[in-house]
Amino acid sequence: MVWRKFGSGPPLVLIHGGHGNWMHWVRNIEPLSATHTLWVPELPGFGQSDALPGDPHAADRLDRLVGTVIATLDRLVGADAIVSLAGFSFGGLVAAQVAARRGGTARLALLGPAGHGGTRRQRMEMMDWRKDDPHAMRVALRHNLLALMLHEEGGIDETAMLVHELACRATRFRSKAISRQALLESALDAFHGPTLLMWGEHDVTASPIDAASRLAGTATHRDWCLVPGAGHWVQYERHREVNTLLMRWFGSAQC
Repeated sequence: MVWRKFGSGPPLVLIHGGHGNWMHWVRNIEPLSATHTLWVPELPGFGQSDALPGDPHAADRLDRLVGTVIATLDRLVGADAIVSLAGFSFGGLVAAQVAARRGGTARLALLGPAGHGGTRRQRMEMMDWRKDDPHAMRVALRHNLLALMLHEEGGIDETAMLVHELACRATRFRSKAISRQALLESALDAFHGPTLLMWGEHDVTASPIDAASRLAGTATHRDWCLVPGAGHWVQYERHREVNTLLMRWFGSAQC
């Protein structure tokens, strides 16, 4: 399992989403690394990390993936180390499971988390991007970014295209079925530390206000917010606003 390390300060783990890689955080690493030691993994079966052994559709694959994240993180920072966690999309569900199982988590932030089990608002069908013609492939990838990840077409720049293409090409873990299950609430119930739930206003993977109200409930240690003008990949599309929110949440001295 490949991890990347940036900056110095209290440890903060950033976990990417499904069909993703460490570059889901490309616009957040520099500001957050000014005050934290960032540990940014590529989950098993994503990016440059090895895939889990066995059937990619195995029923226990999420459990084994979370166990691998915990085991390798403990080797990097120490089993008794206190860390904070941020997770995006499928990585939000993974982060919540890590926090619930590992202990030693100071604070948790989940951005557009999967596993909420509620309504989705996606209206555009995804296109098959696996095409021999490079132009046709890019057309499909661009379409999919707009259908699922980003709200504004003008936000689809060359960096977004590069991240998305590299991530899609390297994804071997099957996360979609897991992401659609209602697995997040039980993980949150097992973690009693400060938790921030964040969605882009136009996130199509959820009905954000409904999901936030249900998941946060009356728990005084959970807070939630919507980021105006953003879609699902909120930390990319509205990176300045999200960086400010995350620095405040994780206790940056700059805020």
